[in-house]
Amino acid sequence: MNADPIKGKTVRWKYADGPVKGMGFEHHFANDGTVTWKEAGDAKPSADSSAKYEFERITDDVYVVSYLAGSGYTLTTIVDERTGKIVSVASNEKEHVIQHGELSDAAGGRSEVIPA
Repeated sequence: MNADPIKGKTVRWKYADGPVKGMGFEHHFANDGTVTWKEAGDAKPSADSSAKYEFERITDDVYVVSYLAGSGYTLTTIVDERTGKIVSVASNEKEHVIQHGELSDAAGGRSEVIPA
């Protein structure tokens, strides 16, 4: 099994609750171990939306990915590819927020990890 099968891939998800309820995001995991992200529908990521990420497989269908954004927030997300569900924890030195959501395609429906 590839140690990091999301390298070179794009993953999209949409949150069902929390401060960004209803918003979708696109994360591109580059081959160099960095991730860039943007809100779904934006033409391109902002200049400060890139960071080194860490990946760990939990089961064949479940993995966790985490990165520290320039804003000072760490986003740690558990992805279940079989069910399409995600759980994210956004945290900084003052707070942490748990958010739930689903993998989604550009149109807002469910999808799997998208090849680059």
